[in-house]
Amino acid sequence: MNAKTGNQRLGAVEVDMNAEGLVEVVLPGKVEPEGLRIRHGDVPAAGPGQVLIRMEATGVSFAEQQMRRGRYYDQPAFPFVPGYDLVGTVLATGEGVEPALAGTRVAALVKVGGWASHVLVDAADVVPVPDGIGAAEAETLVVNGITAWQMLHRKARVRAGQTILVHGAGGGVGSVLVQLAHAAGVKVIGTASARHHDALRDQDVTPIDYRTGHIAARVRELAPGGVDAVFDHVGGPGIVDSWRLLAPGGTLVSYGTASTRDDEGSKQWPVLKLLGRVWLWHALPNRRRAYFFNIWAGRALAKNRFRARLRTDLTQVFAALRRGDITVRIAARLPLTRAADALRLAESGTVTGKVVLIP
Repeated sequence: MNAKTGNQRLGAVEVDMNAEGLVEVVLPGKVEPEGLRIRHGDVPAAGPGQVLIRMEATGVSFAEQQMRRGRYYDQPAFPFVPGYDLVGTVLATGEGVEPALAGTRVAALVKVGGWASHVLVDAADVVPVPDGIGAAEAETLVVNGITAWQMLHRKARVRAGQTILVHGAGGGVGSVLVQLAHAAGVKVIGTASARHHDALRDQDVTPIDYRTGHIAARVRELAPGGVDAVFDHVGGPGIVDSWRLLAPGGTLVSYGTASTRDDEGSKQWPVLKLLGRVWLWHALPNRRRAYFFNIWAGRALAKNRFRARLRTDLTQVFAALRRGDITVRIAARLPLTRAADALRLAESGTVTGKVVLIP
């Protein structure tokens, strides 16, 4: 780094890091999407062990929808830059990082900070994106793909010939779950609003309208002996039905509390209540298992193991995309400065696929 010019070495090329200024979206507090702010500044320099990534695609996930309401379980204090994941090109490497990483397209799971033109990430946390996969396509599979893969293969450990129930089968995680399950030879029953049913049938998913209130009865008609796994992001009272629908030896994977998104009061209590219920069910000697899936589990105690697992699983997801086992669904691509429109669109429930933000 040249302190006088603000330049940083990028391999053998000296790059003016401030030629493009930093642009980031700030969530100032509990606001409507229009309350998001655009902030400009200087591009930061990569510190020891870090890489500086020029963002090429980031996305709107359910986490940001919760965060703007102050409802995400462990979100930072306001104000902060949201953005759960991103894909981009490494512009510069810090001390202790292999310089050859510069120029590489990578993906990163960051929880916050992704809604920015330039992002600093620990080099150990980035995963290379294979050639032939575009930035926006890869972005749709970072948090959604890792979540789906780990729940399906590390928690439920599905096998060919089994039947599973996926709540929100037309959503970001649900749509990837459906495709990965089919690639594994698993039959899928999926809940979704009626407008998504034709698309689900085209994917050999048996759809159920979650608005009817008769989900449990319909699942029992389709799988009288119960299903082998249920993937539930809704939480709330309906989690009891998800548990009761399991066949002997089945697995419930709970991974959210979407039903409480618009509630007031404590953001921790719905999660803690759900955790207590899931842990109790798992402890019962009833030949069924229950888990609460947290994508960040294990990071604090075993960071290297967490990173290795994330890298392995996202690599598997990218490989599935290249094989054609899964396809990506991009609902819209909007400039970063239109983050408010992107968030409003994602929250509308009218689109299929992920809303992606680009520079």
